[in-house]
Amino acid sequence: MDSETERTVWAGNFIAAKVRGKWEYVSRRRGIKAAVILAIDAEDHVLLVEQFRVPLGRPCIELPAGLIGDHGEDEDATAAANRELEEETGYRAGRMEALGEFYSSPGMVSESFALLRAHELVQVGSGGGVDGEDITVHRVPLAGIADFIAEARDRGLGIDVRLLMLLGAGIMEGR
Repeated sequence: MDSETERTVWAGNFIAAKVRGKWEYVSRRRGIKAAVILAIDAEDHVLLVEQFRVPLGRPCIELPAGLIGDHGEDEDATAAANRELEEETGYRAGRMEALGEFYSSPGMVSESFALLRAHELVQVGSGGGVDGEDITVHRVPLAGIADFIAEARDRGLGIDVRLLMLLGAGIMEGR
């Protein structure tokens, strides 16, 4: 498979549909990656964001996240995570810890994301995003995360796959 030539069959402003052999997938045009932030405060509350996602046709509950260097600047994952956390949630981290690179849907999308853990959180604003992102911030007790996600699902919201890490032990225990 590696020796087969990749070809682009369609390209828009931000994504491209590609084929390698019989495999079809999507990639970002500039090879850009995302930074995803796991932000848990001193009182064991996790910061989540809710925003409308066009591909789903509905709002989705997610961890704060954003593209690394999406404005063309030379930016690393930590700088992007700090910027996005403050823009989306209104919180600033005293320290960011890199947890590794992950792929959310490797059979269909080539994009990866850097997962970072935000420590020493301080609220410095209201959040909500930029340029009409219309983000709602949720500060959720970790002990109540399963109920929060179930209620969001009952209201018809999408649930980002990365929230599984917050449900992990409960899922394994049948809760």
